[in-house]
Amino acid sequence: MYKRVRLRDTVEVPPRHLADVSPGMVKKLLQDKLEGRMDEDVGSVVSVIEVHDIGDGAVLPNEPGVYYEAEFDALTFDPQMQEVVDGEVVEVVNFGAFVGIGPVDGLLHVSQISDEYLAYDEENQQLASRESNRTLGTGDAVRARIVTKSIDERNPRDSKIGLTAKQVGLGKHGWLQEEREKREASTAEAGES
Repeated sequence: MYKRVRLRDTVEVPPRHLADVSPGMVKKLLQDKLEGRMDEDVGSVVSVIEVHDIGDGAVLPNEPGVYYEAEFDALTFDPQMQEVVDGEVVEVVNFGAFVGIGPVDGLLHVSQISDEYLAYDEENQQLASRESNRTLGTGDAVRARIVTKSIDERNPRDSKIGLTAKQVGLGKHGWLQEEREKREASTAEAGES
């Protein structure tokens, strides 16, 4: 889930920029420091939007810059347990598909995609069913639900999000469209009888 949140943090302004301590400059320093960082409380900081308040600054012994505390708004992405998300398959491997959901990827394990057996087709980089001829490959749009979440603040790339698509209304968008069309056709046939 994307959220706009009000945060406070401290940035170091290098000596060469002390004459221009402005909201724009502090925003740039905050962007460099925070964007892409993962935090257990707010999720992943996508963008620093606006700086509201800049403190007076503090000098620390043996440190060349001046440290300013700033209050600012940021756009964050904080995936919630059981949240339904839309994403795009960014990589297919023999054990499942990695789905880009916002600034992070979630794993849709092969056992959580379908009740059918899906074989890994390495040549075409896709998972394929022999029963229904359905495939899931890179670039496919998927709707899934978040079932596990482990955030690693020190190394955001090691954060893990587990997804499932084994529920009515979840799965590859093309499969969902096929199911809607089947329901509409059977409803139309039932209405004609």
